[in-house]
Amino acid sequence: MPCVADWLNSPLSIVQGIFAQNGPSPDWEKKVTEYFTEKLKENNATNWVPSLNDVPLHYLKPNSLVKFRCMVQDMFDPEFYMGVYETIDPNTKTRVLHFGKYRDVAECGPQQEIDLNSSQTVTLERQTFYCVPVPGESAWVKEAYISASQARVSPSTSYTPSRHKRSYEEDEDMELHPSKQKEQHMGNIGDIHGCGEPKRLETEASAGHQLISPNCSPPLDLNFPLPGEKGPACLVKVYERWDSFKVNDTLEVYGILSVDPVLSIVNNEERENSSSPLDPMECMDTVEEQRVHSPPASLVPRIHVILAQKLQHINPLLPACLNEEESKSFVSSFMMELSPLRAELLGFLTHALLGDSLAAEYLILHLISTVYARRDVLPLGKFTVNLSGCPRNSIFTEHIYRIIQQLVPAAYRLQMTIENMNHSRFIPHKDYTANRLVSGVLQLASNTSLVIDETLLEQGQLDTTGVHNVTALGNLITWQKVDYDFSYHQMEFPCNINVLITSEGRSLLPSDCQVHLQPQIIPPNMEEYINSLLTAVLPSMLNKFRIFLSLLRLLDYSISDEVTKAVEEDFVEMRKNDPESITADDLHRTLLVARFLSLSAGQTTLSRERWLRAKQLEALRKTRLQQQKCVNGNEL
Repeated sequence: MPCVADWLNSPLSIVQGIFAQNGPSPDWEKKVTEYFTEKLKENNATNWVPSLNDVPLHYLKPNSLVKFRCMVQDMFDPEFYMGVYETIDPNTKTRVLHFGKYRDVAECGPQQEIDLNSSQTVTLERQTFYCVPVPGESAWVKEAYISASQARVSPSTSYTPSRHKRSYEEDEDMELHPSKQKEQHMGNIGDIHGCGEPKRLETEASAGHQLISPNCSPPLDLNFPLPGEKGPACLVKVYERWDSFKVNDTLEVYGILSVDPVLSIVNNEERENSSSPLDPMECMDTVEEQRVHSPPASLVPRIHVILAQKLQHINPLLPACLNEEESKSFVSSFMMELSPLRAELLGFLTHALLGDSLAAEYLILHLISTVYARRDVLPLGKFTVNLSGCPRNSIFTEHIYRIIQQLVPAAYRLQMTIENMNHSRFIPHKDYTANRLVSGVLQLASNTSLVIDETLLEQGQLDTTGVHNVTALGNLITWQKVDYDFSYHQMEFPCNINVLITSEGRSLLPSDCQVHLQPQIIPPNMEEYINSLLTAVLPSMLNKFRIFLSLLRLLDYSISDEVTKAVEEDFVEMRKNDPESITADDLHRTLLVARFLSLSAGQTTLSRERWLRAKQLEALRKTRLQQQKCVNGNEL
């Protein structure tokens, strides 16, 4: 009988048991999924599963159950594998059925061979996603997930020092000679020779995986969208419903960890002998493609997915799914304390914005904005704010960014300099030689906060790349889409990115709303000021701010017919009084401000009171801009 921890430590033995009971009928696969789904529903069971996000790879046991919170960076071509295959003992002629699902290598006993001509063989298909940690994920998110984890892991100590040394040299040799890094692309189809020998090699070689120094510079570009990102990239192999996932989706996957070093060894031998009738490398055209699609498992582990779910959000302080009954009680109890909490947040952001409460109001509205629908090509709900009047240096924006990082689950600060515009890769492009999507800065997960720092912009010349990058930023802001470069054509990828632009004068980029900063205090030391502000706020209050901003993005909102009619009449009246300055854009923006004002007060429908408050805020904002225009001439 399997012990309690078997489903965690030896999930393949559970799968084997279910396969043995149900034979080759398709039901066995469904029963595996049901078994692990039930196990993970037990009290805090998901917290027992080690996560690749926070546990070093060499602490994890090969073929154990792991989880990974990630973004789909690329989708490779589907691959074939032997879902069911039969082995035969040449001496006794005994036949045994095996499953190939959740494995990279077909396994058989020392005296067995795979019968390729067996009528029992079932060839199936699986999809491989190249996944990376969520770009720009905030430190507090990582820390919260780590503190919630109850996984018990420890570094492997079961290998002798001499074996360690040899394995490390082998790995170093692989780094110096990338041609040795190719791994099997088509899973267990290719591993058909000498079943006993690869098994021995696997045992010896696994020490190499366990002791790779985390400081070794990888010979492979792990293709993270943002510079300076850390964490593992993974090849995630999905067996069911892969059509429901797409590039840039944020996922949490539970699956079996595969770090089989034997794959590289077997492949090298097969390529040297070139005798394999089913050489898996033949399906790849170039060395570059082999390196990208079959990287060393020590650098890019594989996860064979048992369960995968698309994440509504990555905030660890919120329930994963807000539609469940338990989550509804969490939401209703939190909404009861919303009003004083909003006042606290407004005070906190007012201090961060040097005493400017109007700018703080608009920053709250910006932080809870989200694209809630698309009408034709128009993204509804986007609310890009241009905070003008910022000091002409990076210090102020840097500190605003630090504050935002403390509040939202994912954020990135883009320094808009001539150098960055001309030399950074913003738009992902297809590399046809390696057959992969090369990432760019604008390949971000949904609801990421992008802070564009325009205060650093100096005079200079934008080259072709710079012009394309500025155009891409404009398209992102206006249409909430990024056109990925596929050389012969552009492919449109819709997105949902909150963009805040800080600038001295009016931004060169488009925005939905310009708010001119009017500091009430000028701290002598900005660093000390922001540090004291962050120190003064209680961690429990900071967590409430984080829940507030994430939760309000997920709430439904509607406007009754009565209020719609009243708003239309009000707008007609405004146009009569001031036909020159009141436009359809003004109506759209005021409705957006009213929407986010309502949500920030915990109201999911528009009231007359909120509509009047939205008009008041807009009037204050416009008056401030007019005053600035009078002072600085035509700057605005």
